[in-house]
Amino acid sequence: MEVTSTEKRGITTKDQEVKLFASANEQFRGSSTSPFQDAPAPNWVARPATQIRLLNYAFGASGAGEVYVSRSQGSVLDNVNRWRKQFQQADLTAQELAALPKATMLGAEAVLVEAEGLFAGGMGKEPVDGFALAGYVAKIGSDIITIKMVGPKDEVAAEKENLNRYAQSLKAAE
Repeated sequence: MEVTSTEKRGITTKDQEVKLFASANEQFRGSSTSPFQDAPAPNWVARPATQIRLLNYAFGASGAGEVYVSRSQGSVLDNVNRWRKQFQQADLTAQELAALPKATMLGAEAVLVEAEGLFAGGMGKEPVDGFALAGYVAKIGSDIITIKMVGPKDEVAAEKENLNRYAQSLKAAE
């Protein structure tokens, strides 16, 4: 019996030669590279970048932990309060924002944001109890750059030092 196929398909990344030891950018971004270089924790798993997530990782035994770098709109205060609302927390004032812990990220001052409880991250997802957030928000030039870690409370707590090292490792791509 002879079978003839007339279907066609476009070329995909599966048709390209495999490159061993490829970086996350090479694996997931194709010819479009991230504007940042980073040094993620060894236990973080690289995920594909998206239009919003310039660098994207998963962590933790549950599979629910996420760490990602984004470029955002608005001000530092706007972004801090947006994250706090995802945990049903009241908005901070400018004075309360000024009192948050600080760190250096990409050569600028970043504020450390933390929250825990019922996480309603949006995008059609059901709220999840027992989650936590730790992240950095900084104004870099005219951009707001964020590093957001969210996941089960115990997993976020266990990764907080890795998050702090990660924030310090982030650099503009050369």
